[in-house]
Amino acid sequence: MSEIVPDAIIKYIASHDQLSDAVLDDVLRQSTETDMSAVRRETGMLLHVLTMGLGAKRVLEVGTGFGYSALWIARALKGRGMLTTIEVDPRRAAQAQANLERGCVGQSVNVNVGEATEILARLTGQFDLIFQDGDKRQYESLLDRLVDLLRPGGVLVVDNMLWHGRVIPGYTHEESRTSTITKAVVAFTERLIADRRLHTAIIPIGDGVTVSVKAD
Repeated sequence: MSEIVPDAIIKYIASHDQLSDAVLDDVLRQSTETDMSAVRRETGMLLHVLTMGLGAKRVLEVGTGFGYSALWIARALKGRGMLTTIEVDPRRAAQAQANLERGCVGQSVNVNVGEATEILARLTGQFDLIFQDGDKRQYESLLDRLVDLLRPGGVLVVDNMLWHGRVIPGYTHEESRTSTITKAVVAFTERLIADRRLHTAIIPIGDGVTVSVKAD
């Protein structure tokens, strides 16, 4: 269930999903059972289509989790590119690697274990697509580095930008709008929309995503 998109619409979208399979469904189940948030299925589909549409060869992800979104992205690469993904928790990273192998895309994904700030500082070159789904409290502090790593014309996708509706005045109980994470998402959204290096749209699917294109 999504607090943003009505259940009837989610079911309608799912009924037209020809991309999911048993491995993806199992990884999503793993995430749900361990209370480890994963992207919604429709967000995974969006990442898959964006990866294909860009003809992406180099993709970066912050926040691997159990590898659900990585599976969607890596399958769209079709063995012609590489996904670099970052996960702070070694146990989740190991499970993600196993899931990626089961999904037959392990050779297309490089799972890095550690703090995002440190790993991003070591990366070189530019990426066609970047997906930010890590610690929401780091969204704003990591933005400049992610923009630097994004090629002109490349796409930055950020998840949880509607944060269960808590960022919207009057949508949820007022106390939910005062949490550290909610405040961080609100501050990041304001900065992202104002950033002249990026052209950004907010899309109300899943838990809300922003899609930003880096100016040439």
